[in-house]
Amino acid sequence: MPDSIVVCGTGIAGLASALGFRKAGFNVTLIGPRIAPESNPGDNWHPRVYALSPSSKKFLSSLGVWSLMDSNRITAVDAMEVYGDTDGVINLHAWQASQPALAWIIESGEIERALHQALQVFGVNWVEEKFSELKNGSLITDSGREITFELLVGADGAKSSVRAASGIYHNQKLYGHTGVVTHLTTHLPHQNIALQWFTDKTVLALLPLSNTSQGNQMSMVWSMPDHEANELMAMPDNTRKQNLEQKLQAIAGARVGAMQVRSQVYGFPLTFEKTAMFTNKIALVGDAAHRVHPLAGQGLNLGLGDVSDLISTVSSKEPWRKAGDSRVLERYARLRAEPIFAMRAVTHGLHTLFNVGSVPAMVLRNAGMHIANRLPFLKRALITGAN
Repeated sequence: MPDSIVVCGTGIAGLASALGFRKAGFNVTLIGPRIAPESNPGDNWHPRVYALSPSSKKFLSSLGVWSLMDSNRITAVDAMEVYGDTDGVINLHAWQASQPALAWIIESGEIERALHQALQVFGVNWVEEKFSELKNGSLITDSGREITFELLVGADGAKSSVRAASGIYHNQKLYGHTGVVTHLTTHLPHQNIALQWFTDKTVLALLPLSNTSQGNQMSMVWSMPDHEANELMAMPDNTRKQNLEQKLQAIAGARVGAMQVRSQVYGFPLTFEKTAMFTNKIALVGDAAHRVHPLAGQGLNLGLGDVSDLISTVSSKEPWRKAGDSRVLERYARLRAEPIFAMRAVTHGLHTLFNVGSVPAMVLRNAGMHIANRLPFLKRALITGAN
């Protein structure tokens, strides 16, 4: 009889874990609220969007999820322009690494909608209760229900209850920055190009999205110091909108023309987090396992990489081992160590580098961008490294 796997968490990482293990032939129980994403939302775009890498696209395709998503709500990123805080610039194009696209921008809600549909097709057992505690090797829900498992997958986010209850090592560092997100209507078309500016202690990214009835659309993700974000978020709606549009124009200039805020503005704290990834019979994936600075837009890609590697590791275990055997989960942690370390090094390193305000540091980092922009092999490495 197949091992029993319980997945706690009904965000993207949890939904993908439950679907992936079910397709791999395991008995799966999914724990958490069932929040149905909006169907046919039209011009109402989900506030959180993700830049999915080619490897994430491949994984979602293997789950049968990619084809379920609305192609009109998927935007390919053909190129990326990265600007330093003086004259530094790097231009990246998908063709430089012989790829169809650098990434695909998709709303969180659209990915979740497709995953919900696939889970229903495969008949995954979904217990719409909340995790309460671990007791005698079983999971106890908030209603008192006891669920036994051979492997418990903690996919319940940055404030993971599974992680806390299991005592898995966790370390958190606050960046002192807030990620501010919203969607914009731009005067000029984005031409499927993602834009990023490193300014004085902030990182601004504009991501291409499908057009709306109001015109050209881009999604904004702006990492800024907490005090700036707090001031912005405390403003009345109209004042916040005008202030944000003025600040955007000051940085982006005429690159995409005039910009208008077209949706609600949200803010979330940015943290650097790492864990031990597993303990006996319990493995963590996604934000429960790690968090990195969003300047590279790789958080969800790392999480889907966790899910894919955990499923493949457990599926290829020796017949006499259980899914939650520590030896099996050690292999999973080793497999994830390099990509997670590499992404932490890049994102944390860039954040640190562009927060040094001295003139020598400013000259060096912008000169480095100019050099990188003239080296095709380095560009290929930057593109393929984000896959």
